[in-house]
Amino acid sequence: MNPENALWTEKYRPSDFSEIKGQKEIVKRVKAFVEQQNLPHLMFSGPAGVGKSTLAIIAAKKLFGNQWRHNFLEFNASDTRGIDTIRINVKDFARTKSIGDVPFKIIFLDEADALTREAQQALRRTMENYTQTCRFILSCNYSSKIIEPIQSRCVIFRFKQLDKKDIISIIEKVADEEKLNIDEKAKEALYEISEGDCRRLENILQSSAAITNHVTEDVIHSMASIAKPKEIREVLELALSNKFIEARNKLLDLMLNYGLAGIDIIKQIQKEILELNVDNKSKMILIEKCGEIEFRMTEGSDEFVQLEALLSQFALVGNN
Repeated sequence: MNPENALWTEKYRPSDFSEIKGQKEIVKRVKAFVEQQNLPHLMFSGPAGVGKSTLAIIAAKKLFGNQWRHNFLEFNASDTRGIDTIRINVKDFARTKSIGDVPFKIIFLDEADALTREAQQALRRTMENYTQTCRFILSCNYSSKIIEPIQSRCVIFRFKQLDKKDIISIIEKVADEEKLNIDEKAKEALYEISEGDCRRLENILQSSAAITNHVTEDVIHSMASIAKPKEIREVLELALSNKFIEARNKLLDLMLNYGLAGIDIIKQIQKEILELNVDNKSKMILIEKCGEIEFRMTEGSDEFVQLEALLSQFALVGNN
């Protein structure tokens, strides 16, 4: 993310518990801990861009007030993931007393599932030894990558992707404050493309707003480098109609026009299979082929050759 995008995203980061969207029960419970000034070790698990880091920062601000920066330490484990980080940086901060009335500090470990196993073992002992002076908040995408002893020491909150109504409310807030005119179809496109990720949503919105104040579906797809669903469906329908060469040429044009990688377009194809006018058995066969082709791509196979192979499977299903 470039600095301008980061500042724009920060502008719309909530500063109060009531502003966090889509995580009502989690917010309610964390707010109760904060009000009692009795915070256990916490683990926030879930997909990217749904409010995990934001909730940790809001909790710190509400607990410590103006002193929150002195009592809150944030590490991104993707950058510093080794055992020395836990033994030196984390331990040094954890062993000192907090400033103010709250009897503990907070260490926030973002992307904690990127910590090495040795670092997690060291963290386990640190959490145990410095409970009186420090609380830990761990954020991760996959809680299964965190060792069991750490999980058992934390209250685990599982975040979900933002619902459509939450995404739409964020879009409308940004549109109102930035004086943008966003079409209904553009809102639908933003919801589909963001897949519940608020960060991605705001970055696409900022890129679109830099070009025009009237944001349309075409602008959104252009900024996100995503082909329109109807264009993908046209390719698949051509292949099903045994017009393989036409389908192949149109797919190549789409990839060149939108700058799409094969791994991106395969996910769009998989979604559009469900909308095709074929029987359920054929849909299952085609989705299975998508999985096989995606695996080949991730293993290093040529993208366009693999996409041609996938289109040939559509043509075979169409013939049958």
